[in-house]
Amino acid sequence: QVQLVESGGGLVQAGVSLRLSCAASGIISSINAMGWYRQAPGKQRELVAHIISGGRTNYADSVKGRLTVSRDNAKNTLYLQMNSMKPEDTAVYYCNFLTVYNFNFWGQGTQVTVSS
Repeated sequence: QVQLVESGGGLVQAGVSLRLSCAASGIISSINAMGWYRQAPGKQRELVAHIISGGRTNYADSVKGRLTVSRDNAKNTLYLQMNSMKPEDTAVYYCNFLTVYNFNFWGQGTQVTVSS
């Protein structure tokens, strides 16, 4: 089992930066990808960014150049650095680990609100 706990969300103004963290614990093995999703009110959950096996990263077009996903293996922590934030970034952000068996682990989510 893997437990994921997000932190770092909050209310910020447009243009500022914010960093989300996802602390992972438990039996962390056979992970194929780790990343961040978000869900805005009335919308489906969408992939924001992830790191797949081998270290390659992928980003949603809407966040390319502004958001950066990274990990610290020693701390078992995944990060999402968000720069030049926009009101449309407002959502609940979820940490996700996908195993090689296609099983998803999710965190509880952290709210990010960007005011204009």
